[in-house]
Amino acid sequence: MDTILRGGRVIDPGTGTDAILDVGISRGRVTALSESITQAGEATVIDVRGLIVGPGFVDLHSHVHSIAGQRLQALDGVTTALDLEAGVMPLQRAYDEAANAGRPLNYGFSASWAFARGQVLAGVEPDADMNTQLALLGDPRWQRSSTPRELARWLELLDGELAAGALGIGVLMGYAPRSDPAEFLALAHLAAKAGAPAFTHVREIAEADPTTPIDGSTELIRAAEETGAAMHHCHVNSTSRRHLDQVLARLDNARSLGAPLTVEAYPYGAGSTGIGASFLAPDRIAVMGLTPTDIVMVNSGERIADLGRLRELRASDPGALCIVHFLDEDDTADRELLQRGLIFPDSIVASDAMPLSWPDGSTDTRAWPLPPGATTHPRTAGTFAKSLRQLVRETGLWSWPEAFRRCSYLPARVLDDIAPDARRKGHLGIGADADIVVLDPDAVTDNATYADSARPSSGVRELLVAGVSVVRNGALDPDAYPGQPLRGQPG
Repeated sequence: MDTILRGGRVIDPGTGTDAILDVGISRGRVTALSESITQAGEATVIDVRGLIVGPGFVDLHSHVHSIAGQRLQALDGVTTALDLEAGVMPLQRAYDEAANAGRPLNYGFSASWAFARGQVLAGVEPDADMNTQLALLGDPRWQRSSTPRELARWLELLDGELAAGALGIGVLMGYAPRSDPAEFLALAHLAAKAGAPAFTHVREIAEADPTTPIDGSTELIRAAEETGAAMHHCHVNSTSRRHLDQVLARLDNARSLGAPLTVEAYPYGAGSTGIGASFLAPDRIAVMGLTPTDIVMVNSGERIADLGRLRELRASDPGALCIVHFLDEDDTADRELLQRGLIFPDSIVASDAMPLSWPDGSTDTRAWPLPPGATTHPRTAGTFAKSLRQLVRETGLWSWPEAFRRCSYLPARVLDDIAPDARRKGHLGIGADADIVVLDPDAVTDNATYADSARPSSGVRELLVAGVSVVRNGALDPDAYPGQPLRGQPG
């Protein structure tokens, strides 16, 4: 064996195991689970007594295409970080760039509905760059309905990306909310044919905007029911806001009738996006129950004073990141509402981690600790630790086994059909990938705040990716780049 984790509380949501065991690792896989593994040869033995050992967290919704961002996620317990809500295009370029630079964590991407439509409807050449995509969000040319020829063309582009190994289709429907609902059904038929999930930022819900072409959650349910495609509702907390209970009730009813629907949430009362997003237009923010002062620019910290300043910022740099406060985490009722999204049956924890940036305009670094001045949304660094702190330690709404089911097992299962290699993730059975987190159950906590957004979480004592230590004794190894690609195999 290469490595033995000695004497930890092993939690495996795949088998229901919760016991004091040794874990043996060889060539990047779990090869032994026993009350006592005899040390052999040159195996590295790591004493994890008093700690919890579980499958590393699988983040289905991470926009940090960077070494720096993945390091923050590593210290939050993540071993696999996937950009599935937005996706990328061209897919192969994104995988090549990640492989050439090296990644601390496993990585993967969906096919990008927004980039495909941007190319066909607006002539924007996709370059697999998150900054280009953020700028695209504020471009109205791609947000309209497609002609039949345009629809056929962008569906063809997505089909090609699925054939190239995309992990499904990422659909930013909330950024083109007036487009023809028939197009979403056409996309769902494509996904069903390929056996690919669709990861959707839904359009506005009818309770908030009666003029919407179709209620966002209803559209998702209809697509699942009519086509059989696996539909994943991204960040149900931020798109539903104070209407969360109604949306969850609809989804629960549809799932009880057999609709293939999955749901994700994160434990923050603020979202983040490009300031040019259609739903942040001056004549639209009231629909979201917002005022300009609820919006804060990430890089400058400026809280937008009024509608005139909002117009200026959207015109000058529509891709500039902002933070949008939609619930008050200090308010008990709002905090409990956020938690209901997380404890909803089979709800998955997903971060919606955002890119980092520095005052000099840089967006990545190999330096560790991170150079001062980095800004992002605190969910980038703290989503999983915050969920554990609040829902296991502070409220007892989850047990530790349930926490690993929500953070590791369930997200990996979303990908089982499109990516057979995902079947080795999210659990610790013999033959599973040695993507493992070891955490201190009494100390794990988030440290990032809106004012200090890039502070790493604490309490993750060990993190192994493909059997290689990325975090050792609580400290990140800046020379570790063991991350491997996860790719789709369409049906």
